[in-house]
Amino acid sequence: MIAYLEHFVHGNDTESMPNDDVLGVEGSFHFGATAAAGKDFGGMKSVKPLAVIRPAVAADVARAVKAAARTANLTVAARGNGHSINGQAMAENGLVLDMRAMEDRFTLLSLDGSLHVDISGGALWEEVLKRCVSEFRLAPRSWTDYLGLTVGGTLSNAGVSGQAFRYGPQTSNVTELEVVTGKGETLVCSETQNSELFFATLGGLGQFGIITRARVPVQPAPDMVRWIRVVYSEFEDFTRDAEWLVTLREGYGFDYVEGFVFVNSDDPCNGWPTVPTGPNQRFELGRLPSTAGPVLYCLELALHYRNEDHPSAVNMEVDKLLGRLRFVEGLKFSLDVTYMEFLLRVKRVEEDARANGIWDAPHPWLNLFVSKSHIAEFDREVFKKILKHGVGGPILVYPLLRSKWDSRHSVVVPDSNIFYIIALLRFIPPPPKGPPTELLVEQNHEIIQLCCNRGFDFKLYLPHYHSQENWMRHYGDKWTRFLERKANFDPFALLAPGHNIFSRIPQPFPIT
Repeated sequence: MIAYLEHFVHGNDTESMPNDDVLGVEGSFHFGATAAAGKDFGGMKSVKPLAVIRPAVAADVARAVKAAARTANLTVAARGNGHSINGQAMAENGLVLDMRAMEDRFTLLSLDGSLHVDISGGALWEEVLKRCVSEFRLAPRSWTDYLGLTVGGTLSNAGVSGQAFRYGPQTSNVTELEVVTGKGETLVCSETQNSELFFATLGGLGQFGIITRARVPVQPAPDMVRWIRVVYSEFEDFTRDAEWLVTLREGYGFDYVEGFVFVNSDDPCNGWPTVPTGPNQRFELGRLPSTAGPVLYCLELALHYRNEDHPSAVNMEVDKLLGRLRFVEGLKFSLDVTYMEFLLRVKRVEEDARANGIWDAPHPWLNLFVSKSHIAEFDREVFKKILKHGVGGPILVYPLLRSKWDSRHSVVVPDSNIFYIIALLRFIPPPPKGPPTELLVEQNHEIIQLCCNRGFDFKLYLPHYHSQENWMRHYGDKWTRFLERKANFDPFALLAPGHNIFSRIPQPFPIT
Protein backbone atom coordinates (compact mmCIF):
# COMPACT_ATOMS: atom_id res chain seq x y z
CA MET A 1 0.00 0.00 0.00
CA ILE A 2 2.63 2.53 1.03
CA ALA A 3 4.72 1.74 -2.02
CA TYR A 4 1.82 2.71 -4.22
CA LEU A 5 1.18 5.92 -2.24
CA GLU A 6 4.82 6.94 -2.41
CA HIS A 7 4.81 6.17 -6.13
CA PHE A 8 2.08 8.76 -6.69
CA VAL A 9 3.28 11.28 -4.15
CA HIS A 10 6.44 11.63 -6.23
CA GLY A 11 4.56 12.79 -9.26
CA ASN A 12 3.93 9.72 -11.42
CA ASP A 13 0.91 9.40 -13.69
CA THR A 14 -2.47 8.78 -12.10
CA GLU A 15 -4.35 5.55 -12.55
CA SER A 16 -6.88 3.33 -10.86
CA MET A 17 -5.86 0.19 -9.06
CA PRO A 18 -7.88 -2.93 -8.25
CA ASN A 19 -9.20 -2.97 -4.71
CA ASP A 20 -7.24 -5.88 -3.31
CA ASP A 21 -3.99 -4.76 -4.97
CA VAL A 22 -3.97 -1.52 -3.01
CA LEU A 23 -5.80 -1.59 0.31
CA GLY A 24 -7.37 -5.00 0.53
CA VAL A 25 -10.65 -3.15 1.10
CA GLU A 26 -14.22 -4.18 0.37
CA GLY A 27 -14.75 -0.78 -1.23
CA SER A 28 -12.62 0.79 -3.93
CA PHE A 29 -9.50 2.93 -4.24
CA HIS A 30 -8.96 5.39 -7.09
CA PHE A 31 -5.96 7.47 -8.06
CA GLY A 32 -7.84 8.81 -11.08
CA ALA A 33 -11.30 10.39 -11.31
CA THR A 34 -10.74 12.62 -8.29
CA ALA A 35 -12.31 15.81 -9.72
CA ALA A 36 -15.61 15.57 -7.82
CA ALA A 37 -13.78 15.26 -4.49
CA GLY A 38 -11.84 18.45 -5.23
CA LYS A 39 -14.88 20.74 -5.06
CA ASP A 40 -17.90 21.25 -2.84
CA PHE A 41 -21.28 22.96 -2.70
CA GLY A 42 -19.66 26.29 -1.85
CA GLY A 43 -17.99 26.26 -5.26
CA MET A 44 -15.35 28.76 -4.14
CA LYS A 45 -12.42 26.43 -3.62
CA SER A 46 -10.93 23.64 -5.67
CA VAL A 47 -8.03 21.36 -4.71
CA LYS A 48 -6.88 18.06 -6.11
CA PRO A 49 -6.64 15.05 -3.79
CA LEU A 50 -4.11 12.32 -4.38
CA ALA A 51 -6.78 9.63 -4.35
CA VAL A 52 -10.41 8.90 -3.54
CA ILE A 53 -11.30 5.89 -1.41
CA ARG A 54 -14.84 4.55 -1.39
CA PRO A 55 -14.98 2.55 1.83
CA ALA A 56 -17.64 -0.11 2.25
CA VAL A 57 -17.11 -0.77 5.97
CA ALA A 58 -15.40 0.84 8.95
CA ALA A 59 -12.39 -1.43 8.50
CA ASP A 60 -11.78 0.20 5.10
CA VAL A 61 -11.74 3.62 6.75
CA ALA A 62 -9.29 2.40 9.39
CA ARG A 63 -6.96 0.88 6.76
CA ALA A 64 -6.91 4.15 4.83
CA VAL A 65 -6.12 6.19 7.94
CA LYS A 66 -3.38 3.76 8.98
CA ALA A 67 -1.87 3.87 5.50
CA ALA A 68 -1.76 7.68 5.57
CA ALA A 69 -0.36 7.61 9.10
CA ARG A 70 2.62 5.57 7.96
CA THR A 71 3.63 8.26 5.45
CA ALA A 72 5.31 11.55 6.29
CA ASN A 73 2.75 13.94 4.86
CA LEU A 74 -0.56 12.39 3.75
CA THR A 75 -3.82 13.69 5.21
CA VAL A 76 -7.33 12.22 5.18
CA ALA A 77 -10.67 13.98 4.69
CA ALA A 78 -14.09 12.37 5.08
CA ARG A 79 -16.50 13.62 2.41
CA GLY A 80 -20.22 13.11 2.85
CA ASN A 81 -22.52 14.63 0.25
CA GLY A 82 -20.07 17.42 -0.58
CA HIS A 83 -22.22 20.13 1.00
CA SER A 84 -19.43 22.00 2.79
CA ILE A 85 -18.96 25.65 1.82
CA ASN A 86 -15.26 26.43 2.20
CA GLY A 87 -13.46 23.22 1.29
CA GLN A 88 -13.79 21.65 4.74
CA ALA A 89 -14.12 18.15 3.23
CA MET A 90 -11.11 18.43 0.93
CA ALA A 91 -7.56 17.10 1.24
CA GLU A 92 -5.03 18.62 -1.12
CA ASN A 93 -2.69 15.82 -2.29
CA GLY A 94 -4.27 13.65 0.38
CA LEU A 95 -6.87 10.91 0.63
CA VAL A 96 -10.58 11.71 0.39
CA LEU A 97 -12.98 9.11 1.79
CA ASP A 98 -16.30 9.06 -0.06
CA MET A 99 -18.51 8.17 2.89
CA ARG A 100 -21.58 7.78 0.70
CA ALA A 101 -20.06 4.47 -0.42
CA MET A 102 -20.43 2.97 3.07
CA GLU A 103 -22.68 -0.07 3.17
CA ASP A 104 -26.31 0.56 3.97
CA ARG A 105 -26.93 0.10 7.66
CA PHE A 106 -30.29 0.47 9.38
CA THR A 107 -31.13 -1.49 12.53
CA LEU A 108 -34.01 -0.77 14.89
CA LEU A 109 -33.13 -1.46 18.53
CA SER A 110 -35.01 -1.41 21.81
CA LEU A 111 -32.67 -0.44 24.66
CA ASP A 112 -33.85 0.13 28.23
CA GLY A 113 -37.37 0.75 27.00
CA SER A 114 -36.36 3.30 24.35
CA LEU A 115 -36.20 2.83 20.59
CA HIS A 116 -33.07 3.66 18.59
CA VAL A 117 -31.79 3.17 15.06
CA ASP A 118 -28.22 2.29 14.15
CA ILE A 119 -27.35 4.04 10.89
CA SER A 120 -24.29 4.44 8.71
CA GLY A 121 -22.23 7.60 9.02
CA GLY A 122 -22.48 7.93 5.24
CA ALA A 123 -26.29 7.69 5.08
CA LEU A 124 -28.30 10.75 4.10
CA TRP A 125 -30.80 11.99 6.66
CA GLU A 126 -33.38 11.92 3.88
CA GLU A 127 -32.84 8.16 3.59
CA VAL A 128 -33.10 7.76 7.36
CA LEU A 129 -36.37 9.72 7.42
CA LYS A 130 -37.99 7.69 4.67
CA ARG A 131 -37.10 4.34 6.21
CA CYS A 132 -38.07 5.35 9.74
CA VAL A 133 -41.45 6.74 8.72
CA SER A 134 -42.44 4.28 5.99
CA GLU A 135 -41.32 1.10 7.77
CA PHE A 136 -41.90 1.89 11.45
CA ARG A 137 -43.83 5.18 11.71
CA LEU A 138 -40.94 6.47 13.80
CA ALA A 139 -38.60 9.44 13.42
CA PRO A 140 -35.50 10.99 15.01
CA ARG A 141 -36.28 14.03 17.15
CA SER A 142 -33.99 16.65 15.61
CA TRP A 143 -33.39 17.46 11.96
CA THR A 144 -31.70 19.88 9.61
CA ASP A 145 -33.82 21.85 7.14
CA TYR A 146 -32.05 20.28 4.18
CA LEU A 147 -31.88 16.51 4.53
CA GLY A 148 -29.48 15.77 1.67
CA LEU A 149 -26.66 15.69 4.24
CA THR A 150 -24.91 12.71 5.76
CA VAL A 151 -25.34 11.54 9.33
CA GLY A 152 -21.60 11.82 10.02
CA GLY A 153 -21.42 15.25 8.42
CA THR A 154 -24.08 16.94 10.53
CA LEU A 155 -22.99 15.23 13.75
CA SER A 156 -19.49 16.59 13.13
CA ASN A 157 -20.95 20.11 13.16
CA ALA A 158 -24.19 20.29 15.18
CA GLY A 159 -27.27 19.82 12.99
CA VAL A 160 -29.78 22.61 13.60
CA SER A 161 -33.38 23.19 12.57
CA GLY A 162 -36.75 24.25 13.94
CA GLN A 163 -36.91 21.37 16.45
CA ALA A 164 -33.61 22.29 18.13
CA PHE A 165 -35.32 24.63 20.63
CA ARG A 166 -37.03 21.58 22.11
CA TYR A 167 -34.64 18.67 21.61
CA GLY A 168 -31.36 20.42 20.97
CA PRO A 169 -29.21 19.99 17.86
CA GLN A 170 -28.60 16.59 16.33
CA THR A 171 -25.42 16.30 18.39
CA SER A 172 -27.63 16.21 21.49
CA ASN A 173 -29.69 13.38 20.03
CA VAL A 174 -27.22 10.55 19.57
CA THR A 175 -26.38 7.93 22.18
CA GLU A 176 -23.52 5.99 20.59
CA LEU A 177 -20.96 6.37 17.82
CA GLU A 178 -18.51 4.15 16.03
CA VAL A 179 -15.47 6.29 15.22
CA VAL A 180 -12.17 5.74 13.42
CA THR A 181 -9.58 7.97 15.09
CA GLY A 182 -6.49 9.57 13.57
CA LYS A 183 -4.55 6.61 14.96
CA GLY A 184 -6.59 4.24 12.80
CA GLU A 185 -8.37 2.77 15.82
CA THR A 186 -12.03 1.82 15.40
CA LEU A 187 -13.77 2.55 18.69
CA VAL A 188 -17.34 2.44 19.92
CA CYS A 189 -18.04 5.40 22.18
CA SER A 190 -20.87 6.86 24.26
CA GLU A 191 -21.34 8.87 27.45
CA THR A 192 -20.10 5.87 29.44
CA GLN A 193 -17.70 4.15 27.02
CA ASN A 194 -14.71 6.02 25.55
CA SER A 195 -16.62 9.12 26.63
CA GLU A 196 -13.92 11.67 25.83
CA LEU A 197 -13.89 10.55 22.19
CA PHE A 198 -17.69 10.64 22.10
CA PHE A 199 -17.86 14.21 23.38
CA ALA A 200 -14.94 15.33 21.22
CA THR A 201 -16.35 13.89 17.99
CA LEU A 202 -19.78 15.49 18.36
CA GLY A 203 -19.37 18.93 16.84
CA GLY A 204 -15.64 18.25 16.41
CA LEU A 205 -15.47 19.14 12.69
CA GLY A 206 -13.97 15.75 11.94
CA GLN A 207 -10.76 16.67 13.78
CA PHE A 208 -10.75 13.70 16.15
CA GLY A 209 -12.31 10.89 14.22
CA ILE A 210 -14.48 9.77 11.31
CA ILE A 211 -18.02 8.70 12.21
CA THR A 212 -18.85 5.35 10.61
CA ARG A 213 -21.99 4.56 12.62
CA ALA A 214 -24.40 6.46 14.85
CA ARG A 215 -27.11 5.30 17.24
CA VAL A 216 -29.99 7.76 17.26
CA PRO A 217 -33.10 7.71 19.48
CA VAL A 218 -36.44 7.70 17.66
CA GLN A 219 -40.01 8.39 18.66
CA PRO A 220 -43.47 8.01 17.09
CA ALA A 221 -43.77 10.14 13.96
CA PRO A 222 -46.81 12.35 13.45
CA ASP A 223 -48.97 11.85 10.37
CA MET A 224 -49.64 15.46 9.51
CA VAL A 225 -48.29 18.97 10.05
CA ARG A 226 -50.11 22.30 10.19
CA TRP A 227 -47.51 24.55 8.49
CA ILE A 228 -47.93 28.24 9.32
CA ARG A 229 -46.19 31.49 8.43
CA VAL A 230 -47.01 34.84 10.07
CA VAL A 231 -45.52 38.21 9.13
CA TYR A 232 -44.11 40.99 11.32
CA SER A 233 -43.12 44.53 10.49
CA GLU A 234 -41.28 45.12 13.79
CA PHE A 235 -38.24 43.10 14.82
CA GLU A 236 -39.00 43.60 18.51
CA ASP A 237 -42.39 41.93 18.14
CA PHE A 238 -40.88 39.14 16.05
CA THR A 239 -38.17 38.28 18.60
CA ARG A 240 -40.47 38.64 21.61
CA ASP A 241 -42.92 36.13 20.13
CA ALA A 242 -40.21 33.75 18.92
CA GLU A 243 -38.55 33.69 22.34
CA TRP A 244 -41.87 33.12 24.08
CA LEU A 245 -42.64 30.15 21.82
CA VAL A 246 -39.27 28.44 22.29
CA THR A 247 -39.44 28.75 26.09
CA LEU A 248 -42.85 27.07 26.47
CA ARG A 249 -42.81 23.77 28.33
CA GLU A 250 -42.71 20.57 26.29
CA GLY A 251 -46.25 19.49 25.51
CA TYR A 252 -47.28 23.08 24.92
CA GLY A 253 -46.68 25.25 21.90
CA PHE A 254 -45.58 24.44 18.38
CA ASP A 255 -43.35 21.52 17.45
CA TYR A 256 -41.22 23.58 15.10
CA VAL A 257 -40.19 27.24 15.34
CA GLU A 258 -38.03 29.06 12.79
CA GLY A 259 -38.01 32.51 11.26
CA PHE A 260 -36.62 34.50 8.39
CA VAL A 261 -36.06 38.02 7.12
CA PHE A 262 -37.39 39.10 3.74
CA VAL A 263 -37.32 42.29 1.70
CA ASN A 264 -40.31 44.63 1.63
CA SER A 265 -40.64 44.39 -2.16
CA ASP A 266 -41.95 42.16 -4.93
CA ASP A 267 -38.53 40.60 -5.56
CA PRO A 268 -39.30 36.92 -6.34
CA CYS A 269 -36.16 35.69 -4.52
CA ASN A 270 -36.05 38.06 -1.56
CA GLY A 271 -39.47 39.67 -1.16
CA TRP A 272 -43.18 39.10 -0.53
CA PRO A 273 -43.57 36.15 -2.99
CA THR A 274 -41.32 33.98 -0.77
CA VAL A 275 -43.77 33.99 2.15
CA PRO A 276 -47.02 32.16 1.18
CA THR A 277 -47.00 28.41 1.86
CA GLY A 278 -49.53 27.43 -0.84
CA PRO A 279 -49.83 28.23 -4.56
CA ASN A 280 -53.21 29.97 -4.27
CA GLN A 281 -52.25 32.24 -1.37
CA ARG A 282 -51.63 35.96 -1.85
CA PHE A 283 -49.59 38.42 0.17
CA GLU A 284 -51.97 41.34 0.78
CA LEU A 285 -49.82 44.48 0.78
CA GLY A 286 -52.64 46.59 2.17
CA ARG A 287 -52.25 44.79 5.47
CA LEU A 288 -48.75 46.18 6.05
CA PRO A 289 -48.57 49.24 8.33
CA SER A 290 -47.27 52.47 6.84
CA THR A 291 -44.34 52.34 9.27
CA ALA A 292 -42.95 49.12 7.73
CA GLY A 293 -39.26 49.43 6.87
CA PRO A 294 -37.03 47.97 4.14
CA VAL A 295 -37.18 44.46 5.61
CA LEU A 296 -39.95 42.39 7.17
CA TYR A 297 -39.90 39.25 9.34
CA CYS A 298 -41.70 35.94 9.24
CA LEU A 299 -42.18 33.30 11.91
CA GLU A 300 -42.45 29.80 10.44
CA LEU A 301 -44.28 27.37 12.72
CA ALA A 302 -45.55 23.82 12.65
CA LEU A 303 -47.90 21.78 14.78
CA HIS A 304 -47.77 17.99 14.51
CA TYR A 305 -50.94 15.91 14.67
CA ARG A 306 -52.29 12.42 13.92
CA ASN A 307 -54.88 11.44 11.33
CA GLU A 308 -57.31 10.55 14.10
CA ASP A 309 -57.10 14.04 15.68
CA HIS A 310 -60.31 15.99 15.03
CA PRO A 311 -59.76 19.10 12.83
CA SER A 312 -61.53 21.29 15.39
CA ALA A 313 -59.02 20.26 18.07
CA VAL A 314 -56.10 21.12 15.80
CA ASN A 315 -57.69 24.46 14.91
CA MET A 316 -58.32 25.25 18.55
CA GLU A 317 -54.71 24.55 19.54
CA VAL A 318 -53.35 26.64 16.68
CA ASP A 319 -55.72 29.53 17.33
CA LYS A 320 -54.88 29.53 21.06
CA LEU A 321 -51.16 29.89 20.32
CA LEU A 322 -51.50 32.37 17.47
CA GLY A 323 -53.82 34.48 19.61
CA ARG A 324 -50.86 35.33 21.86
CA LEU A 325 -48.69 36.56 18.98
CA ARG A 326 -48.29 40.12 17.67
CA PHE A 327 -47.97 39.49 13.93
CA VAL A 328 -49.58 41.75 11.33
CA GLU A 329 -53.29 40.98 11.22
CA GLY A 330 -54.29 39.25 8.01
CA LEU A 331 -50.78 38.20 7.07
CA LYS A 332 -51.07 34.57 8.09
CA PHE A 333 -50.51 31.66 5.72
CA SER A 334 -51.34 28.07 6.54
CA LEU A 335 -51.18 24.69 4.86
CA ASP A 336 -51.73 21.10 6.00
CA VAL A 337 -49.14 18.65 4.68
CA THR A 338 -47.90 15.20 5.59
CA TYR A 339 -44.98 14.97 8.01
CA MET A 340 -42.76 13.63 5.23
CA GLU A 341 -43.76 16.46 2.87
CA PHE A 342 -42.96 19.03 5.53
CA LEU A 343 -39.51 17.68 6.34
CA LEU A 344 -38.69 17.31 2.63
CA ARG A 345 -39.97 20.77 1.68
CA VAL A 346 -36.44 22.05 1.00
CA LYS A 347 -36.07 19.25 -1.55
CA ARG A 348 -38.33 21.32 -3.81
CA VAL A 349 -35.95 24.26 -3.44
CA GLU A 350 -33.11 22.02 -4.57
CA GLU A 351 -35.10 20.80 -7.56
CA ASP A 352 -35.96 24.38 -8.60
CA ALA A 353 -32.36 25.51 -8.13
CA ARG A 354 -31.10 22.64 -10.28
CA ALA A 355 -33.68 23.46 -12.95
CA ASN A 356 -32.60 27.12 -12.91
CA GLY A 357 -28.91 26.23 -13.06
CA ILE A 358 -28.00 27.89 -9.75
CA TRP A 359 -27.53 24.76 -7.60
CA ASP A 360 -24.03 24.35 -8.98
CA ALA A 361 -23.19 28.07 -8.86
CA PRO A 362 -20.94 29.34 -6.03
CA HIS A 363 -22.65 29.65 -2.64
CA PRO A 364 -20.88 32.16 -0.38
CA TRP A 365 -23.07 31.32 2.61
CA LEU A 366 -22.57 32.66 6.11
CA ASN A 367 -23.89 31.03 9.29
CA LEU A 368 -23.58 32.60 12.74
CA PHE A 369 -24.84 32.25 16.28
CA VAL A 370 -25.55 35.67 17.85
CA SER A 371 -26.47 36.29 21.47
CA LYS A 372 -29.94 37.57 22.34
CA SER A 373 -28.32 40.63 23.90
CA HIS A 374 -26.91 41.69 20.51
CA ILE A 375 -29.58 40.54 18.09
CA ALA A 376 -31.46 43.87 17.98
CA GLU A 377 -28.26 45.72 17.05
CA PHE A 378 -27.49 43.04 14.47
CA ASP A 379 -30.92 43.71 12.96
CA ARG A 380 -30.31 47.48 12.81
CA GLU A 381 -26.81 47.26 11.34
CA VAL A 382 -27.00 44.14 9.17
CA PHE A 383 -30.57 43.27 8.19
CA LYS A 384 -31.77 46.86 7.77
CA LYS A 385 -28.58 48.25 6.22
CA ILE A 386 -26.07 45.79 4.76
CA LEU A 387 -28.68 43.23 3.67
CA LYS A 388 -31.69 45.47 3.02
CA HIS A 389 -31.86 44.27 -0.60
CA GLY A 390 -31.68 40.59 0.38
CA VAL A 391 -29.13 37.90 -0.45
CA GLY A 392 -30.82 36.11 -3.33
CA GLY A 393 -32.07 33.38 -1.01
CA PRO A 394 -33.33 32.78 2.54
CA ILE A 395 -32.07 34.82 5.49
CA LEU A 396 -32.89 32.61 8.45
CA VAL A 397 -33.05 33.99 11.98
CA TYR A 398 -34.59 32.22 14.98
CA PRO A 399 -33.78 31.60 18.66
CA LEU A 400 -32.14 28.56 20.25
CA LEU A 401 -31.77 27.61 23.91
CA ARG A 402 -28.26 27.10 25.28
CA SER A 403 -29.61 24.63 27.85
CA LYS A 404 -30.27 22.17 25.00
CA TRP A 405 -26.59 22.09 24.01
CA ASP A 406 -24.09 19.88 25.79
CA SER A 407 -21.00 21.86 26.80
CA ARG A 408 -18.95 18.65 26.78
CA HIS A 409 -19.26 18.52 23.00
CA SER A 410 -16.68 20.27 20.83
CA VAL A 411 -19.06 22.76 19.24
CA VAL A 412 -19.02 26.23 20.81
CA VAL A 413 -21.96 28.64 21.09
CA PRO A 414 -22.49 32.11 22.63
CA ASP A 415 -22.72 32.44 26.40
CA SER A 416 -26.28 33.77 26.39
CA ASN A 417 -29.14 31.52 27.56
CA ILE A 418 -30.93 32.43 24.32
CA PHE A 419 -29.01 32.94 21.11
CA TYR A 420 -30.05 33.21 17.48
CA ILE A 421 -28.90 31.30 14.46
CA ILE A 422 -28.48 33.51 11.41
CA ALA A 423 -28.01 31.89 8.02
CA LEU A 424 -27.43 33.81 4.80
CA LEU A 425 -28.25 31.17 2.18
CA ARG A 426 -27.42 32.77 -1.14
CA PHE A 427 -28.65 31.26 -4.41
CA ILE A 428 -27.26 33.74 -6.90
CA PRO A 429 -26.39 33.04 -10.53
CA PRO A 430 -22.79 33.76 -11.50
CA PRO A 431 -21.89 36.95 -13.42
CA PRO A 432 -23.10 38.56 -15.59
CA LYS A 433 -26.55 37.71 -14.15
CA GLY A 434 -25.38 37.93 -10.55
CA PRO A 435 -22.72 39.86 -8.61
CA PRO A 436 -19.15 38.55 -8.41
CA THR A 437 -18.68 35.90 -5.75
CA GLU A 438 -15.75 37.88 -4.33
CA LEU A 439 -18.10 40.77 -3.59
CA LEU A 440 -20.41 38.52 -1.57
CA VAL A 441 -17.49 36.98 0.33
CA GLU A 442 -16.40 40.55 1.11
CA GLN A 443 -19.89 41.26 2.44
CA ASN A 444 -19.61 38.23 4.73
CA HIS A 445 -16.29 39.53 6.03
CA GLU A 446 -17.85 42.95 6.60
CA ILE A 447 -20.59 41.38 8.74
CA ILE A 448 -18.11 39.32 10.75
CA GLN A 449 -15.89 42.36 11.26
CA LEU A 450 -18.87 44.40 12.43
CA CYS A 451 -19.67 41.70 15.01
CA CYS A 452 -16.05 41.79 16.22
CA ASN A 453 -15.84 45.59 16.32
CA ARG A 454 -19.11 45.92 18.25
CA GLY A 455 -18.07 43.27 20.74
CA PHE A 456 -20.97 40.95 19.95
CA ASP A 457 -21.19 37.62 21.74
CA PHE A 458 -21.20 35.49 18.59
CA LYS A 459 -19.72 32.36 17.01
CA LEU A 460 -19.50 31.18 13.44
CA TYR A 461 -21.51 28.06 12.74
CA LEU A 462 -19.87 25.74 10.17
CA PRO A 463 -16.74 27.81 10.91
CA HIS A 464 -13.87 28.50 8.55
CA TYR A 465 -10.79 30.57 9.39
CA HIS A 466 -7.43 31.11 7.73
CA SER A 467 -5.24 31.23 10.85
CA GLN A 468 -4.86 29.30 14.07
CA GLU A 469 -5.10 32.60 15.94
CA ASN A 470 -8.69 32.98 14.72
CA TRP A 471 -9.44 29.38 15.66
CA MET A 472 -8.10 30.06 19.15
CA ARG A 473 -10.41 33.07 19.39
CA HIS A 474 -13.32 30.97 18.15
CA TYR A 475 -12.86 28.28 20.83
CA GLY A 476 -11.90 30.72 23.57
CA ASP A 477 -11.44 29.00 26.91
CA LYS A 478 -12.19 25.64 25.25
CA TRP A 479 -9.12 25.86 23.00
CA THR A 480 -6.90 24.03 25.48
CA ARG A 481 -9.40 21.17 25.63
CA PHE A 482 -9.55 21.12 21.83
CA LEU A 483 -5.75 20.86 21.63
CA GLU A 484 -5.66 18.05 24.19
CA ARG A 485 -8.29 16.11 22.29
CA LYS A 486 -6.39 16.56 19.04
CA ALA A 487 -3.16 15.32 20.63
CA ASN A 488 -5.00 12.32 22.05
CA PHE A 489 -7.05 11.19 19.05
CA ASP A 490 -5.19 12.58 16.01
CA PRO A 491 -1.64 13.29 17.23
CA PHE A 492 -0.11 13.81 13.77
CA ALA A 493 -2.98 15.94 12.43
CA LEU A 494 -4.01 13.56 9.68
CA LEU A 495 -7.73 14.30 9.72
CA ALA A 496 -9.89 17.04 8.19
CA PRO A 497 -7.11 19.26 6.80
CA GLY A 498 -9.61 21.44 4.92
CA HIS A 499 -10.48 23.38 8.08
CA ASN A 500 -6.94 24.81 8.24
CA ILE A 501 -6.77 24.38 12.01
CA PHE A 502 -3.66 22.21 12.18
CA SER A 503 -0.79 21.34 9.86
CA ARG A 504 0.22 17.74 9.27
CA ILE A 505 3.12 16.87 11.54
CA PRO A 506 5.79 15.75 9.02
CA GLN A 507 6.63 12.33 10.32
CA PRO A 508 4.97 8.95 10.12
CA PHE A 509 2.92 7.67 13.02
CA PRO A 510 4.24 4.33 14.34
CA ILE A 511 1.23 2.17 13.53
CA THR A 512 1.59 -1.57 12.93
